[in-house]
Amino acid sequence: MINTNKEYDIVVVGAGPGGSAVAKKCAEAGLKVVMLEKRQEIGAPKRCAEGLTFSAEKIIGKIPEKCISQNIDTGMVHAPNGKCIEINFGDSGGYVLERKVFDKWLAARASRAGAYVQAKTEVKDVIKENGFVTGVKAEFEGEEFEIKAKIVVAADGVESTVARKAGLDTTNQIVNVDSGFQYEMSNLKLRDIHCLDIFMGNKVAPRGYIWIFPKGEDTANVGIGIATAEKTAKYYLDKFIENNPQIFKDAGIIEVNSGGIPVGGFLDNMVLNGLIVVGDAAHQVNPIHGGGLKEATFGGQIAGDIIIEALKKGDVSQRGLSEYNKIWWKERGNFLKKVQKLREVVEKLSDNDLNMLAEALSGEDIVNFTRGNKILKLGKVLIKNPRLITLAKKLF
Repeated sequence: MINTNKEYDIVVVGAGPGGSAVAKKCAEAGLKVVMLEKRQEIGAPKRCAEGLTFSAEKIIGKIPEKCISQNIDTGMVHAPNGKCIEINFGDSGGYVLERKVFDKWLAARASRAGAYVQAKTEVKDVIKENGFVTGVKAEFEGEEFEIKAKIVVAADGVESTVARKAGLDTTNQIVNVDSGFQYEMSNLKLRDIHCLDIFMGNKVAPRGYIWIFPKGEDTANVGIGIATAEKTAKYYLDKFIENNPQIFKDAGIIEVNSGGIPVGGFLDNMVLNGLIVVGDAAHQVNPIHGGGLKEATFGGQIAGDIIIEALKKGDVSQRGLSEYNKIWWKERGNFLKKVQKLREVVEKLSDNDLNMLAEALSGEDIVNFTRGNKILKLGKVLIKNPRLITLAKKLF
């Protein structure tokens, strides 16, 4: 059990990738860290398609085999008319993880570095004194308690309550939050277990896409992320499954996941006196595909560096922590803003427009776009159609 009489340097709320990154870095620097997770099992239930690129290891570190369900080296993007764009990832491929193992591994690393980690502990409120966040009020197994700290880190996900209770407005516009729904399915007839399949089209997934991420010989995450539509995300996913018996006939559902996915709406300010926000709570997600593992870890590591320096200087004020905003925007924010602009254009394209792009673009182009590179090429393709000139100009 946590020592409630002990004053900690940092309380991290949320043991996802962002929270664990902060906790590990700060503990390694010799700071007194406690990380609290409201779920009774870290990493479960998952709210993720579980994809991660090899390049993320430069930020996260070497990922053990026990966290990996399947290596991925190719991808297939399916246009509404059935035309496919094949992607050969080569050295830029990645994995489909097992998040329940991966997140626990991240939290255990933080624990081994010296952070105290505790699951099934819900933070109910923050403690504020003289305009500073100075701790949290929490509950574990029916027992309420308080923890004092110099800095509180809000890493409590897309529905973050800690930042809101502290007084930081992290509300996102509805246009920047997709609805996600996913089945983990077994007994599938997968074409290639090393290939990701993405299906696009306004009838299939309005302003979004459906994915099949293999996790083994006949198992995969099958999910959808869409904007507000006439029907629910589950409706569109079920319809897709019904219409593709060659893949799904006799397949079983072994897990169901759902939740909101931030796909933009980045925060200009992510700090208050004694508070830093990271990960999904700070909308740190790639807007084009909704992936947040790498972004949350990167944001958490930046936050850790800023916290260490702030405590050395004895300045945990908003001004003292504001370097976090500057560095994150320089290193990731401006890039992600470009990707958000790309998403805002793609989501306005008709099925005919998407079919046209499938003829004009290569797999290499798709990879570049998701990385925020060579976006002007998409603009040049779109501008050839007089109807799309205004839309295309947003990319220049």
